[in-house]
Amino acid sequence: MSEKKKIIIAGGGIAGLGAGIYARLAGYEADIYEKNPIAGGQCMGWSRKGCHIDNCIHWLTGTKKGTALRRVWETVGALEEHTKFADCDSFYTSIAGDSHVTLWKDLERTEAEFLQLSPEDEKEIKKFIEHVKYAAECEIPAEKPMDAMGIGDYIRMGASMADMPKVTKEYGSIDLQEMAGRFKHPALKVLFTDYMPKEYVASSFLVSYAAMASGNGEIPLGGSLAMTNRMVKRFQQLGGILHCNAPVSKILIKNKKAVGIETADKKTVLADYVISSVDTMEMFCNLIGKEYMDEKWQSCYKDTDKYPLFSAVQAAFMVDQSAYDEKGTIFFDCLPFETGGKKVDRISVKSYEYEPEFAPMGKTVLQVNVPQFDKEYLYWKALSKEEYENQKKEAIRVIEERLFAQFPKLRGHMEFLDCWTPITYEKYCNAYHGAYMSFITRKGVKPFRVKGMIKGVKNLYIASQWIMAPGGLPVAVTAGKFAVWRIARKDRGNRH
Repeated sequence: MSEKKKIIIAGGGIAGLGAGIYARLAGYEADIYEKNPIAGGQCMGWSRKGCHIDNCIHWLTGTKKGTALRRVWETVGALEEHTKFADCDSFYTSIAGDSHVTLWKDLERTEAEFLQLSPEDEKEIKKFIEHVKYAAECEIPAEKPMDAMGIGDYIRMGASMADMPKVTKEYGSIDLQEMAGRFKHPALKVLFTDYMPKEYVASSFLVSYAAMASGNGEIPLGGSLAMTNRMVKRFQQLGGILHCNAPVSKILIKNKKAVGIETADKKTVLADYVISSVDTMEMFCNLIGKEYMDEKWQSCYKDTDKYPLFSAVQAAFMVDQSAYDEKGTIFFDCLPFETGGKKVDRISVKSYEYEPEFAPMGKTVLQVNVPQFDKEYLYWKALSKEEYENQKKEAIRVIEERLFAQFPKLRGHMEFLDCWTPITYEKYCNAYHGAYMSFITRKGVKPFRVKGMIKGVKNLYIASQWIMAPGGLPVAVTAGKFAVWRIARKDRGNRH
């Protein structure tokens, strides 16, 4: 590029950092403007009482060497040659009555335990395991956007995922609740509606479990913040400039073209291109204006039945290792309680025993997750500041009691660290309705996907997990890559 063009990126989450890194690799000047003191967005962690709380990574899709997504993670510095992964042997465990059911990383072990538990479900169990093996082939496109693929690209993708149509045919038209209904044993019925919202299309669940079981969904040690910091380091080593505590208040549009940004302190910064990596509703409402929101965006945001969103109330605790010897994520029944106006009778707890640096010697961090949806977000949002704090305190009290009831040895050996809600995600990340992922993919509803450009505005691109359901880190990082890919292709075309 004879004369360096400048790209400004609004938002320093994983999508924004990914866009910044690929912009520098393509020869552009790149500045990221991030509203918070540190970059990372929802891929974040923080410290309380000498412990580290991890907000994001339950598993990272794309960890298997040789895959296209692994190459992206390596390019952006998220995974390095010597990055180590947690030694986790299970996806999660569900407790139902006296039954403990685990989805192991070892599929043969899972199948054997399921069959021992419920011989009458043999047909469905074997079908499930077989299709999880098929689903291990599934990869999200990471080389270039799907709309830019040619026939050859689709042929290669089809060949590499030859068995995925079997998964889609068997599980792509039912949700997890219907999938659970195929099983006779009550513990298996519960298992399949624990980890993801029961409204999720069942094939998504198989793909997630398959990633973990096949070694393509590992947990990088150090967690979310460490991964973010590796990406920040990579961006800055490439000469990118990161501005923190620098929220963008407006994307400047003149003559139907994005020409720069205005920061919250009224500073104008001009650029050849702008990439919006903030929450997309924040972009439409505050940075460019709702008049640019086309019908597709409007309909999806409006129809919360077809395109629901989810968040959570979460709480973290420091516990003595001597009082808690469980590992991984465990779901269990509890006495009913209300939080966010929603009745809850089942919660999950995750142990971070595989991260010894997250807590002092002899201690472990436990985190509890209570799912919340649009309706619960609105409940929290309507509370006064005093009511909100009181509701949080009550949630903490009830969660503690439910943990003691399930794990009696914890009493007297557990200390509260922190609690956060959908409102926390909204406040910290401008997350619409506190959602930490994009629209849920429901059965019979076309999964949401857009190109990442704004109709009627040139030189403005979207790099966000929101451009493709169900969102998450892989969608975010590839969205950043693809935004720069589109810009570079446009510039190459202009030179010819």
